[in-house]
Amino acid sequence: MRGIISWGTYLPFRRLDRTTIASVAGSGGGKGTRTVASYDEDTTTLGVEAARVALRDCPDAPPLSLWFATADPAYLDKTNAAAVHAALRLDSAVPAYDALGSIRSALGALRAALDSSSTSLVVTADRRGSLPGSPDESAGGDGASSVLIGDDAIDAPVLAEIVAWESLTEEFLDRWRTPGDPRSRQWEERFGETRYTDLGARAIAALLRTTGLAVDAIDHLIVVGPHDRANTAVAKKSGVASDRVVDALGAVVGNTGAAAPLLVLASVLERALPGQRILLLVLADGADAVLLRTTPAISQHKASRPTSEQISAGAPVAYGKYLAWRGLLPVEPPRRPEPARPSSSAASRNTEGKFGFVGSEDEDGVVHLPPADGDWSMRPMSEVLGTIVTFTIDRLAYSQSPPVVFAVVDFDGGGRLPVELTDVDPEDVAIGGRVEMTFRKLFTADGIHNYFWKARPVRVNGVEG
Repeated sequence: MRGIISWGTYLPFRRLDRTTIASVAGSGGGKGTRTVASYDEDTTTLGVEAARVALRDCPDAPPLSLWFATADPAYLDKTNAAAVHAALRLDSAVPAYDALGSIRSALGALRAALDSSSTSLVVTADRRGSLPGSPDESAGGDGASSVLIGDDAIDAPVLAEIVAWESLTEEFLDRWRTPGDPRSRQWEERFGETRYTDLGARAIAALLRTTGLAVDAIDHLIVVGPHDRANTAVAKKSGVASDRVVDALGAVVGNTGAAAPLLVLASVLERALPGQRILLLVLADGADAVLLRTTPAISQHKASRPTSEQISAGAPVAYGKYLAWRGLLPVEPPRRPEPARPSSSAASRNTEGKFGFVGSEDEDGVVHLPPADGDWSMRPMSEVLGTIVTFTIDRLAYSQSPPVVFAVVDFDGGGRLPVELTDVDPEDVAIGGRVEMTFRKLFTADGIHNYFWKARPVRVNGVEG
């Protein structure tokens, strides 16, 4: 039996209230909120956070391959999965591959992992947006999701078996974006709805025919894709009872593109009962219908960072700041020299410290951050919590979102390091506050993203601990 042995999701901390859009842009908006990646987040950092959760919840099944899928890659002509690989501290023998450019890339990565004979980690992430006031800006969302695919084992049981998969591919132009374009373009909406409605119905029928199931055997129906009207139409015509059609989180998260299939699936797995059948239908340049069945082991599994808790833990961001973070609103830059581009050779000499956040421990048990030279043992620190012992709010230092909040953090079990805080308002920082580490982007210079780790407050149900 092969299937999902762990999963993880990540939703950025900030939320944009859609009702604030029209007052600035003159159009757009709507009800609800959408998730917003911070200025120091891209699809690579989002993916790392989701993958950390999946690996944390299944420590006895290290992945032997890594697939990273996104429609908004941080790099072209460079493998983005390599940075994810380094941040997760995977063995160099573990291959890492990208699947880029479209929402369907996520299904391709999942299919590759399923067809493999070893444990595979699939990471999907996306930042969705468009021009100010557009429907895509309002309906989109940012986030990441990941699943660990493997065979059933005592120490890593399958939680959801992948029973069957039916796939249809057709070439038609419904949505497209050329490289460098800040927005996607869409053909007449009814055209895409008609094509996807037919494809979705055919994929579901083929899946039910292959498995010999009746439509009322489906306990949860997930329909996701870039065309919301088509998703709704297919769900209504599927024959599945309306109370079994899963909320795709559009009102509180938004459509997260390539991350949406596994993100919504994770939200179902977190509450699914053993023996339930989940039909995941993805409408993107065709249709993929995937049937999963939960196993008895799912009743014993508890996600360390449930999607529902992340949804409730968000904080608002002003629409103007969102536009500035996205580069859609030019603002006065800090009157400080811009940072020089990071050195590739220096970064490659300290991959463990820079990407993996590893310290060193000397013979007396003292932890050094950053790691010191010497024949000392390595001390992974990315999962270690810390306490703020002092901090400063710097309004002069260069930042894409001033002011900068720096703190000196004492880590549990030893180690002290001055770090930048993120996902926090300056007035909320206090000595004694508990923090955890998160993989972020310090800045970008000459097209090079300078990735490192920052600290963020530990929050329980949205309240800082």
